Amino acid sequence: MEKNAITQVTAREVLDSRGNPTVECELHCDGKAFFAIVPSGASTGTHEALELRDGGKRYHGKGVLKAVGNVNATIAPLLVGKQPSQSLDAAMIAADGTENKTKLGANAILSASMAISRACADSKGEPLYKFVSSLSNRKPAMPCPASNVINGGAHAGNALRIQEYMILPQGVSQFSEKVRFVSETYHQLKKILKEKYGPAATNVGDEGGFAPQISDNREPLELITRAIEELGYAKEMRLGIDAAASNFYENGKYALDKPYSGSELVDYYLDLAKTYEFALMEDPFAEDDFDSFAELTKKAKFAVVGDDLVVTNPKRIRMAIERKACNCLLVKVNQIGTVTEAIDAVKTARAAGWTTMVSHRSGETEDAFLADFAVGVGSEYIKLGAPCRGERTAKYNQLLRISEELKS
Repeated sequence: MEKNAITQVTAREVLDSRGNPTVECELHCDGKAFFAIVPSGASTGTHEALELRDGGKRYHGKGVLKAVGNVNATIAPLLVGKQPSQSLDAAMIAADGTENKTKLGANAILSASMAISRACADSKGEPLYKFVSSLSNRKPAMPCPASNVINGGAHAGNALRIQEYMILPQGVSQFSEKVRFVSETYHQLKKILKEKYGPAATNVGDEGGFAPQISDNREPLELITRAIEELGYAKEMRLGIDAAASNFYENGKYALDKPYSGSELVDYYLDLAKTYEFALMEDPFAEDDFDSFAELTKKAKFAVVGDDLVVTNPKRIRMAIERKACNCLLVKVNQIGTVTEAIDAVKTARAAGWTTMVSHRSGETEDAFLADFAVGVGSEYIKLGAPCRGERTAKYNQLLRISEELKS
């Protein structure tokens, strides 16, 4: 075996932030162990790479022992004895041999791909974000956090159809100050919610945002704006939403407070933007409604973000580019299944002049890989959830460490 080669690759079943099983890979190289845990989404696009689950009664069908077995039996022999290199992603993709990783599972492949990245960075004696930067050909840069402070949709047990209401401290330069503005606004919002609706309104959803029992989709924007204004941060803060509109697309209509056609919903969003300062809107339409996406992108002054529309897949991104459907790519590494393909997705989007927003999943873990990845690809934005719950603050805190190194 070559010196400094990978000597061992094993996987195990661990838990994500919702208490559901997910895959952790442990990779040994040069006498060191490198770990990576894969996140999981609740609001998932149908075009995403397959997250392999076991089915049956165990863990209510959500076990991942099949994916774990695929790492141990198929992926490990591909990697052991090889020098750590991100080019090993290609060997795993070939071993799977399917378009959406339905044989081995994107969760199995990604766990190894992320662990490989960590081993590569260590072999070069550099932080993970610098290694990712060398793959992406981008200078490391601190992203602006897009923090989900009110949860609805599939992320909360309330009647809000819009899934995420976000705040973005775009008018603040230092990253540590961005985090402070987010945290202070979050706690000011908590105070407002408690006073208006009682203590139960400060219960949190999957991503740490509050999940008050309200149904008016405009009301969260009013409440957040009030918190921002009470702090005197109106000039620094912008708003964002993730509509996750595929979840309320029914029989050819969008069911919010009433049924909307695609064009009517375009007008609805543009009307919101007359009242509120938006930085971006994510998935404002269903995952195959390219025409409505394009209409909003043409008219909006804010960024239109594609998530379920493109699922971090270069093929889907090229379709969106051709149809001018959006101008910002949401990047979820587990939607595509390898670090290499996620970086290819970023490069494809950037070549068309798009911006990027690297994103967590609603079922997250303590693994902060996402933070280094966002800095390494020079992403303009990063979705982290609220500054609450350990699986979210793990990313905030890693970004704070990196910001000290970059002095930004």
